[in-house]
Amino acid sequence: MNRDEVISGAWPRTGKPRRMGWFDVLEMALFAVRGNWMRSVLTALGVIIGIAAVIVMVSVGQGTQAELDRTIANLGSNRIEIWGGTSRSGGVRGGAGSASSLTDGDIEAIRRDVAEVQYVAGQIRGGTQVVNAEENWNTQWIGIQPDYFPTNGWEVELGSRFEDRDYSAAAKHVLIGTTVRDKLFGASDPIGASIRVGRVPFTVIGVLKSKGQSGWGGDQDDVIMVPLETARRRLAGPMSLPPGAVQSISVGTASAEDLAPAERQINELLRQRHKIAPGADDDFTVRNLTEIVSARTQTTRLMSLLLGAVATISLIVGGIGIMNIMLVSVTERIREIGLRMAVGAGPREIQLQFLAEAMLISLAGGIIGITLGIVGTLLAAKFGALPIELNAQVIALATGFAVATGLFFGYYPARKASRLDPIEALRHQG
Repeated sequence: MNRDEVISGAWPRTGKPRRMGWFDVLEMALFAVRGNWMRSVLTALGVIIGIAAVIVMVSVGQGTQAELDRTIANLGSNRIEIWGGTSRSGGVRGGAGSASSLTDGDIEAIRRDVAEVQYVAGQIRGGTQVVNAEENWNTQWIGIQPDYFPTNGWEVELGSRFEDRDYSAAAKHVLIGTTVRDKLFGASDPIGASIRVGRVPFTVIGVLKSKGQSGWGGDQDDVIMVPLETARRRLAGPMSLPPGAVQSISVGTASAEDLAPAERQINELLRQRHKIAPGADDDFTVRNLTEIVSARTQTTRLMSLLLGAVATISLIVGGIGIMNIMLVSVTERIREIGLRMAVGAGPREIQLQFLAEAMLISLAGGIIGITLGIVGTLLAAKFGALPIELNAQVIALATGFAVATGLFFGYYPARKASRLDPIEALRHQG
């Protein structure tokens, strides 16, 4: 087809009017877009920027949410932490847990009397030097009970956990974190090796699965674990803890809905056991980790909404650009529209042509924007500090946005073109 045939919508050579199919509409749209390619590129620029922004920002939002989920998993889900009260020496007050107000009896009472509790484990902790041959490292030790593992989300990667007799007999067995393993053993197998914790020899029976950085920036893998009774007898001497005392208690519930009633019952139970008078201050502190999780989740949600709003504004601006240019195009091509109507093109064909042009510009801009967005996301993942998660759903969403933008903002100019009066259009001097 030559230019006049494309404009008029007539059959080649015969000049007879014809009804246009989808292929003809696309061909004419391509001809119009290619005829003024510079304007088409500038029109698509807003969509290109908007789609690229959608991909990058949604990927950042999803990556941040995934990182938050990993952080929450590392903290241990559905968990309540109970710390002892504050100590006082002269005019100096210690922090939470500095007073030894929690005991084994409190642990058993919580396990027995609070129905919502699924796991409960007491612990004491301290710092010491650990030595293997010529290597040494200063780390944190924790004396634990069996329920500490499921409550806090810990798993053993190599070797095995403590057995029941390890807890009851105060065995000199130790589990080490991956950081401690790397510092003391390097690439060697630590299972069965003897290390000195402080001045006491221990046998390594397992390596804990890495949990990485905590939500507060600490290295969770820089730790060793021993049975609670072992810690009391062999490591906690300088701490002068009363018999049967623990510094903190970890409580796990079956679901998040059980946290609030469990926390309330634990408060009431401990006040009763510690004989705290009405109105007096507690000698313990109960912390519900859902408050931290909720705050972080809300922050991430707000950030995702902000990023989405910025990307949406970019798409709206791009869509308005398409509408403006298409309106200008309608004005410039009034005589062409009149000619096509005169040879038999109906309002439907006119509307489809201009709508196809708008969607073609938008889709082409979307493809370029998707490419730039993927490249930008990969560069951000490689050189940036933000977590990134790019998946096919994001790309499909961006493609849908591109098509929807062209359809939405191209409808009005296309409708305006289809409603022109053929006689007035032919009289127009362009």
